[in-house]
Amino acid sequence: MFRGRGRKIITTLAPIILVVLVVALGVPLAAYLLQDHLIFLPRPLAGVEQRAIAARHPEAGDVFLEAADGTRLHAWHVTAAAQAPLVLYFGGNAEEVSWLLDELPRRQTGAAWLLVDYRGYGASAGTPSERALSEDALLWYDYAAKSAPRLYAAGRSLGSGVAVRLAAERRLDGLMLITPFDSMVAVGARHYPFLPVRALLRHRFDSLELAPRIAAPLLCIAATHDDIIPAAHARRLYDAWQGPKRWVALAAGHNTIDEHPDYWPSMRAFLDAR
Repeated sequence: MFRGRGRKIITTLAPIILVVLVVALGVPLAAYLLQDHLIFLPRPLAGVEQRAIAARHPEAGDVFLEAADGTRLHAWHVTAAAQAPLVLYFGGNAEEVSWLLDELPRRQTGAAWLLVDYRGYGASAGTPSERALSEDALLWYDYAAKSAPRLYAAGRSLGSGVAVRLAAERRLDGLMLITPFDSMVAVGARHYPFLPVRALLRHRFDSLELAPRIAAPLLCIAATHDDIIPAAHARRLYDAWQGPKRWVALAAGHNTIDEHPDYWPSMRAFLDAR
């Protein structure tokens, strides 16, 4: 009697166990396989769009470089007065950086800007990854360093990880990090506490590990209403920073911080102080 009842219980539980196993194994597997699409949201521009933007902004030049693997990379070069510093700009994970061509002229930052298209974004070819973006940043730095009297990096959101990696490998006169994070692992674990993020994540962007050995001056601009990368992540990175640093907290959200009236003035003051 008990054996029959035991078999019945097992038969009843089998579908439930199968569902649990599918969820337990399938969700992490799906997250692992889809992580590139969750982290990188490329915004490519068709040739006609690229030409239209260039026509509207004759003051901005197209710059193309070829990476070691043959990938054609693009950036917009916004010029400034002679001897002005140059800012290498690395945008967010869904950002098409040409929007800054409208913004920068009226913000009077006193600097030239090189607005980098990640692989797969804008007019750059290829596929983005942490390694590729980090190596491409070195290529852009080496290009810019040939003529820039002073060289800065600005990184927004995902771009903060690229800028920090660059600062760990090249000399910069300063960094401006906007809504930055300590590590992609920490941000991922906050949003997906039910997943083994540390074991799954390939693109780690561990800025916190690099920060204690970077001596370049830092301007850290955090958004107090940021529900994508809460300011606590920026604060941990800021606290670990080795070089001189300034903390600016603005009452804004992750995607609206550039609309705050103190956003551009804080960067202008940082650039003027160096």
